[in-house]
Amino acid sequence: MKKPDKNKKKPSVILGGGNFFGNAGIVFFILLFVIGLYSLIIEASNKTEEIPISQIARDIADDKVSKIIVKGDALTIEYKGGEKKSSKKEVDASLSETLKNYGVTAEALNAVALDIQGPSGFFFWLIQLAPFLIPILFILIFIWFLTRQVRGAGMQAFTFGQSKARIISPHDKKQRVTFKDVAGVKEAKEELAEIVDFLRNPKKFLDIGARIPKGILLMGAPGTGKTLLARAVAGEAGVAFFSISGSEFVEMFVGVGASRVRDLFKLAKQAAPAIIFIDEIDAVGRVRGTGVGGGNDEREQTLNQILVEMDGFEPNEKVIVMAATNRPDVLDPALLRPGRFDRRVTIDLPDRHDREEILKIHSKEKPFGEDVNLEVIAERTPGFSGADLYSLMNEGAILAAREDRKKVTQYDLIRAIEKVMLGPERKSHLLSKKEKEITAYHEAGHALVASVLPYADPVHKISIIARGNAGGYTLKLPLEERKLQSKKEFLDDIAMSLGGYVTEKMIFGDLTTGPSNDLQVSTAMARDMVTKYGMSDKMGPVALEGIGGRTLIGGRGLNEHEYSERVSAEIDAEVMRIMSEAKTKAEEIITKHRVALDAIAAKLIEVETIERDEYEKLIIAHGILPKRKRDIEHAE
Repeated sequence: MKKPDKNKKKPSVILGGGNFFGNAGIVFFILLFVIGLYSLIIEASNKTEEIPISQIARDIADDKVSKIIVKGDALTIEYKGGEKKSSKKEVDASLSETLKNYGVTAEALNAVALDIQGPSGFFFWLIQLAPFLIPILFILIFIWFLTRQVRGAGMQAFTFGQSKARIISPHDKKQRVTFKDVAGVKEAKEELAEIVDFLRNPKKFLDIGARIPKGILLMGAPGTGKTLLARAVAGEAGVAFFSISGSEFVEMFVGVGASRVRDLFKLAKQAAPAIIFIDEIDAVGRVRGTGVGGGNDEREQTLNQILVEMDGFEPNEKVIVMAATNRPDVLDPALLRPGRFDRRVTIDLPDRHDREEILKIHSKEKPFGEDVNLEVIAERTPGFSGADLYSLMNEGAILAAREDRKKVTQYDLIRAIEKVMLGPERKSHLLSKKEKEITAYHEAGHALVASVLPYADPVHKISIIARGNAGGYTLKLPLEERKLQSKKEFLDDIAMSLGGYVTEKMIFGDLTTGPSNDLQVSTAMARDMVTKYGMSDKMGPVALEGIGGRTLIGGRGLNEHEYSERVSAEIDAEVMRIMSEAKTKAEEIITKHRVALDAIAAKLIEVETIERDEYEKLIIAHGILPKRKRDIEHAE
């Protein structure tokens, strides 16, 4: 990802709008265009030849003139041959008297049709007044642009306190979302069904003395559908939906956030029944009293106003506040007490069946080929969130369109999985012969160790085609969905991660930068075993780190380094022991199955990608049973 240039100069803002001079330039060019157009009109009107009165008198005497049109002092002379000429006469004298003075007889004048037209009409006056109106019009437009720019900067101060919430009307069918549009999360939908029932029929609850929760907190990992679920509750109940982000409350001016909270709740009460949805509420709902300075004071005032507004609700106001966060551990205890966000709904990552249902929803408008099997795609995407699955389906359609095909095939979706997980293929990233050999042995080492160890996940694919930041990858997936991971599984995963490192060192007698990410992942996994999960016999059942390295207990921060130097040294020693034992285990496997390693690497150099079926045939030929066949034999 391209990093932003810190030295890049930011555009300056003049009079509240950087486009002021651009707008003034547009006005200037419009003025030039109007003046040019006016000049063309004047020139077109002056194309006829202008002759003196004496010439007209001679032409009438010679019987050449058929008609004379008089408009004020302007004359248009039409000749019998169709030609037109113009002239001027004296303002105070009539045309007939003027012609008689030039010797035109009454008989000759009677033979000419005279058409006297008054100098009236809109176009006439527009032409006459245009030289005066155009400059005035230009000045007015310029002043309007000027005041608009100034108003954009200065008048915003009067709208700071207004809510910036986006409103979805219950009658807006295009944006309406219901529970049918949300796959999976069955428990969450059941929990929220009574909220829908209350908004539809509050009397049933109030008559029995029940009070519906004022606040519902949706907790879950990013992309699990918290916002979508909140919209579905409003859609099912048919009520107005007010959506705003927690960061939109806070500005640099003191009191703006609290004012916006008051305005938002006022609007919601007027539109009741309604739902207020605050996304990423941890932006304003963090524990109070931990910050210093105006910014944090303003955030705390905003949080205080939210708490006050929620306490001010009456049971029959029919306004419910929903909020979403993926950091519930940092929220202020006052937000979570009974009477506020006391109903907490956890939204987990979807399991295999839920992933299949989500894929069906995202595939409604996509033409599929006959070979598409969404069940297989769901099996190959453990750990994917709803947002990841949407991205997967979209990437599959993009791949098909890029190759000018009208239908999305299974191959497109399989490639889309890898693109979402690892990034796009870097086809221009060509490896040298030596680098290709090193990468092939590196990935073969990962795959071989994973296939031999009993608690490692089975290998589905090996590739030495660069994707994202990876020069190659080994894709392994569990045989079945699992929520818990055992100590034996952790140890085998660490050994599998070190398979590439060990192989490079054993085969080539040297190391490259290739295993750097493997070392980071495996070391972090070993440290978590020691400090988080109590999986070290030496350290015992002690949690030395909170979730994310920092947790909040009763509003007090517990930092990951709040233990002695001696304990820190023991943790480091345990991590090194786990890594050393995993390295030894990987070395033994690679030494024992060296022939299989060479065969896998040679195949990779030849074809660059090995799928699961082909890989299993390869290791079976060298006496290694795949995971699924081994499990069947143990069961017998």
